[in-house]
Amino acid sequence: MLRQDDGGGVKDPDRAVQHTLGLVFQTFLERRSASQVVRLFRDQGLRLPRRQRNCETVWRTPTVAAVIAILRNPAYAGTFAYGKTQSQVPPGGGRPQQRRQPLGQWKVIVHDRYPAYITWETFERIQAIVDDNYATYEQNKRRGLPRQGAALLQGLVYCGRCGHKMVVQYKGGNQYLCNALRWQAQDPVCQRLRADPVDQQVVSAFFEALAPAELDLYEHAREQRRQQQAEVDRAQHYTLQRLEHAAEQARRRYEAVDPAYRLVAAELEQRWETALQALQEAREQYARLPRRPEHDQESVDIPLDLREAFRALGQALPTLWSQDTFSRAQCKALLRCLIDKVVLDRCAPDTIATRIVWRGGAVSELAVPCTVGRLVDLSDFRQLEAQILRLESQGKADEEIAQILTAQGFRSSQHSTLLASTVQLIRLRHGRLHRSWGPRPRRVAGSLTIPQIATAVGVKPHWIYHLISRGRIRVTRDEETGLYLFPDRPETLEAFRQLRDGQRTELRY
Repeated sequence: MLRQDDGGGVKDPDRAVQHTLGLVFQTFLERRSASQVVRLFRDQGLRLPRRQRNCETVWRTPTVAAVIAILRNPAYAGTFAYGKTQSQVPPGGGRPQQRRQPLGQWKVIVHDRYPAYITWETFERIQAIVDDNYATYEQNKRRGLPRQGAALLQGLVYCGRCGHKMVVQYKGGNQYLCNALRWQAQDPVCQRLRADPVDQQVVSAFFEALAPAELDLYEHAREQRRQQQAEVDRAQHYTLQRLEHAAEQARRRYEAVDPAYRLVAAELEQRWETALQALQEAREQYARLPRRPEHDQESVDIPLDLREAFRALGQALPTLWSQDTFSRAQCKALLRCLIDKVVLDRCAPDTIATRIVWRGGAVSELAVPCTVGRLVDLSDFRQLEAQILRLESQGKADEEIAQILTAQGFRSSQHSTLLASTVQLIRLRHGRLHRSWGPRPRRVAGSLTIPQIATAVGVKPHWIYHLISRGRIRVTRDEETGLYLFPDRPETLEAFRQLRDGQRTELRY
């Protein structure tokens, strides 16, 4: 960006500078990582333009810091900004340090001030990606060797709150544990999450990625790669043009000097040789890069038999997976073929926000339900309670209510479905007595119930029920009332008194 006398700005007239800056933004949006941009530039022998204080453009080897500086500069979005940083004194004292402020706290933002390489919306999206990448920290990036443990995402899981890598703990069930802050500063454990529900959802997403429909995205991805390669080739062409111009300019300067000025001539000759050497190295590096033939686009088409093989793999892999055909280490190795990392954050007591970062930069967002200790911790508990009371008022049984609400997505606190016992618990809390047998009479004409006999004989009703279950009192339930009924005669009470006193061992009715 070149500033004019009136305070405005124009793009650098060098097309190589313009194209290289555009390639930085394009590559970052595709790969979502500044280090990946640096890797591409270095692999292709490209350099980044930097403006010196004397307004001269120099081309330097790309670094992550240089790429971040370009991505963070709002001028490339055509915006003037003031107050992007704030001076802060460390807690222990010392020299003030400049801290970058969040985008929403910038003091002055003036749009459409300069010619833009990207839109402001794209700039905001880039800032969100960069901030999210910083949250993963630079330490402990290694995923480790896949082992035989039950947790399938071992070495891939990161904490969505503090950004540290989570470890696996098998004590008390399979769990993902974030204890980095506890080791560093004796802080409490950041997160402790059940591994099984997360693993199930991630594996399902993995199978969907291998589905036959995903093969149709191959053509789109190949076209994007072809366009990116074309942009890289153009940037390399601009680099060679720039070096050729620099060598030619050094030659003209050398030839224009008076031979009498030997010291000047010697310096200009050395500069000419340096420019020629840089040009020769660039040409050699450009020649060493792998080149695709023109017919390569047709050669990479997936044959029909290979497409069928992919479809068969996508259909057979879930079956092989469920049949324990693969070991746990092999399952983990398969997941790592497509998954780069998984970020977990328990955003609600019963929900784990799961973000899957695929190899290549694509991201999938999942909401994984997890168990809670209490019903009231369910995020939809109020809706569940209202639905149960509404269906109960319509005369539906607990089992039927549980089936209906399970189909609607409701569940119990410790299960993936809604249990009939949960329906009964909520119903009884509101005093809704379920009368599936109809009203049971306290007194039946010509008969005695167990509570009546227990009161008359002086025993507990539980004692009578126990003897019935042991077979010492043989009686059947009345089909109409569902009660154990005995003849209402004095002999019945006397027989129960004898059974109580041990004078009889059993009764039969």
